[in-house]
Amino acid sequence: MAQTDNPFLDGMAKMFTDAAGMAQGVRAEIDTFVKQRLERLVAEMDFVPREEFEAVKAMAAKARAENESLAARIAALESKTPS
Repeated sequence: MAQTDNPFLDGMAKMFTDAAGMAQGVRAEIDTFVKQRLERLVAEMDFVPREEFEAVKAMAAKARAENESLAARIAALESKTPS
């Protein structure tokens, strides 16, 4: 900022500059605190990694398809046998 001949205005400019710097520092501290808390919360929730989720999802889809296939085979065999 440009210096003036008025000490009051110089003081006000310095105060606003210091306040802006302090606000940035406080924001950085809050961001760090919130990030740490969220990381700890996520770690405590014991989430499943995406790869494991996708693997189990694929296994379930395969089992469902096999179950439907077996159900169709049983129905075909039952329809062929006399009652």
